[in-house]
Amino acid sequence: MSGTSEGAGPGPGTVRPPVTERHTDRIAGAVTERPPERAENPPPERPPDQAEPAPGSPARQRGGSLAERAAELLAEARAQQAAGDGPHAAGRGASELRDYQAAFNAAHLAMAVLNREGAVVAANTALADLLGTDPAALREQEAAGLVDLAADNRTWHAYREVLRGARTRFRCTRRLKHPDGHSLWAEVTVAPVPGGSSVLLSIADISDRRELQARLRHLQMHDPVTRLPNRTLFFERLNSALETSAYGHGGTGRIGICYLDLDGFKAVNDTLGHRVGDRLLSAVAARLTECADQLGYARSGGHLVARLGGDEFAVLVEDSTGTEQLAELARSVLEALQQPFDLAGQRLSVSASIGVVERASAGTTATGLMQAADTTLYWAKADGKARWTLFDPERNAHRMTRQALSSSLRPAVDRGEFVLEYQPLVGMADQVVHGVEALVRWNHPQFGTLPPNRFIGIAEEDGSVVQLGRWVLRTACRQARRWQIEHPDVPPVFVSVNVAVRQVWDSDLVADVAEILAETQLPPHLLQLELTESAVMGSAGRPLQALQALSDMGVRIAIDDFGTGYSNLAYLSRLPVSVLKLDGSFVRGFQYDEGGAHPNPADETIVEALVQLAHRLGLTVTAECVETAEQAARLGRIGCDTGQGWLYSRAVPPDRISQMIAPSPQKV
Repeated sequence: MSGTSEGAGPGPGTVRPPVTERHTDRIAGAVTERPPERAENPPPERPPDQAEPAPGSPARQRGGSLAERAAELLAEARAQQAAGDGPHAAGRGASELRDYQAAFNAAHLAMAVLNREGAVVAANTALADLLGTDPAALREQEAAGLVDLAADNRTWHAYREVLRGARTRFRCTRRLKHPDGHSLWAEVTVAPVPGGSSVLLSIADISDRRELQARLRHLQMHDPVTRLPNRTLFFERLNSALETSAYGHGGTGRIGICYLDLDGFKAVNDTLGHRVGDRLLSAVAARLTECADQLGYARSGGHLVARLGGDEFAVLVEDSTGTEQLAELARSVLEALQQPFDLAGQRLSVSASIGVVERASAGTTATGLMQAADTTLYWAKADGKARWTLFDPERNAHRMTRQALSSSLRPAVDRGEFVLEYQPLVGMADQVVHGVEALVRWNHPQFGTLPPNRFIGIAEEDGSVVQLGRWVLRTACRQARRWQIEHPDVPPVFVSVNVAVRQVWDSDLVADVAEILAETQLPPHLLQLELTESAVMGSAGRPLQALQALSDMGVRIAIDDFGTGYSNLAYLSRLPVSVLKLDGSFVRGFQYDEGGAHPNPADETIVEALVQLAHRLGLTVTAECVETAEQAARLGRIGCDTGQGWLYSRAVPPDRISQMIAPSPQKV
C-alpha cells in the first residue's frame, strides 16, 4: 500500500506504530493524493510554515469541513463545561455537549477524535460502519493501523507531524475494503482541533468521483473511431516503458515499434466518404490488435496498439527479443491487411507501409525512437509502398548528411566554399587540348571535399542550383578568358559548363550568359553549355527559346550523356545543338581483353552509327570516360572528334591546365 501526503519523508529513526491484524485485511491499497489523471496539475499546497486560518474567519468557514467544525464545537463545549462557574453555565455546557456529541455520531462523514499519540478517543457511527465494527470497539485503537497511514515513509512522517502539532493538515487517498466485500476509494484527512489537544481524523468516500475521473480519462486517452489508445496514451506508455527499462527492473532491456500508414487511404475518403473511411479504420484497428494478440507479445513483455492520427497506427512492443520479433509482426500485419475488407456492402482492399525500429532501451528517448520510426516509414513509402522496412543506421546517417548539406548549401556560395576544377577535352586526331569541362567541388568544413554528385541533386531540389550555377558560369568564363590572355600564341580553349534544367526555368539564363560574357569579355564561341539528354529532348516553349537564343548568340550547346535518355533522334534536327557527348557506358564497351578480343561489338557498332549520324547533321562528337589507349585508338578510327577521361587527365586545378595548353600547345 502506498499513499501521497502533503509532507516530506520521515526523519531517521522514526518508529511506525503496529497495524492491528483485525483491520489489516480491510485495507486494499493506496494511491496518490490526487488521481493519476489530475496529477499533472495538482492544486497549490499551503507552505508548511503558513498558519491555518483562524476559527470563525471567512476563509475557515469556506474551507473548513463539517467534521472540523463539529470537532471544534465539541472541544469548545468540553472546555466550557470544565471551566464554567455556576449551575447555569454548567447546564448549558452539558446540554451543548450532548448536542455536539449527537451531531458527531449522526454525521454521514466517517470521523474519529484522536489524542496526540494517534489513539482513537471517540469514533462516530459512520466510521464504525465503514470498518465493520462498533464505535466502542474503536476506542484506543491506533488510527494509523485502521487506514494504513504507515504504509510509506512520506505519509507516516506527515501524519506524525500533525500529531505533534508541527503541521496544520494532512490529506491522502486510500483504497479501503468495505465489510461487504467491495473496495472503495477514500480521502483521509487529519487535522488538529483548534484550541485543544485532540486531532480529528475524517474519511470521505470518493469512489464515485474516482469512477467519473476514470471514465473521463478513458475518453481522453482513446480514439473515438477505433477505440484504440490515442497518441497521448501511446507516448505515456512509451515513456513509462523507457523509464522502467532504465531502472533495470528485469526484462530484455529492448523496445520495438512498428509504425504503419495505410497506402492510398485519402482516395477512400474522397471517393466513398468519411463514414466508409471510419469503418475501414475500425476494421484495420481490429486486425492489428488481433495480430499483436496472436503473436503473444503479452508473454514477452507487453504490447500496445494505438492510432496516432489519420491513417497512422503504431504497435509498441515492450521488452522485445530482437529485430526478428518485430519483423515477424510486420509480416503478419501486412498479410492481414492484404485480405479484403467487407464494410456494409463495400468490399475494399488496402495495403500499408511499415517502418520497423528495434533497439536497446538504454540511451533511447521517445522522441529519437519515433523520429527513427517515421524515417523508416518514409523509406518504405519511397521504396514502393506495401512493404515493411527495417531501420538502417547507415542509411539514416546518409539522410542526415544530406539534410546537413541542404541546410548549408546556399550560404556556402557566399562563404566561398566552392571551387572549380577542369578536365581537358582532347582532340582524337592531334591529341591537343581543345577545351575543358568545368567541374565544381565543395570544400565542406565538416565533410571535406565533395564531388558534384553529392550535392547537385540537392541543389536542384531546393532551387539553390540557380545561385550556384550562376557562380560556376561566371568563374569558368573568367578563367577561360585568363587562359586566352596568358597564352595568346595558341588557339584558345573553350570552357564547357553544365546547366541544370531548373536554371532555364527559374532564371533568365540568356540574360545571365550575356551579362557574364560582357563582364569577362570572353568570346561566345569559347563557351559551351551542357544539358542532359533527358532535359534537352523534351524541350519546348521557354527552354527551347532559351537554347535558340543562346545558339544565336554564338554559344555552343552540347547534349551530355547522349544515348542513355530518350534518344529521340528526330529532335536533333530541330534543336540548336552543336555537340553530342556519348555516355561512358558505350565507351566502356570498347575495352579489349588480354587476348585482343572485343567483348561487346554491339557497342562499337552503335557508336559508329551515332558518330556518322552526328557528322551528317553537322555535329561534333565527344566520347566520355576514355580510360585506355585502345579505346582512344578505336574511337579515333570511327570518327570521334574529342575524348575526355582519365587516359588524358583527371579534373585538375586551373594552373595545371595552363601547363597543358602551353607552350606550343603541349600534346597530352
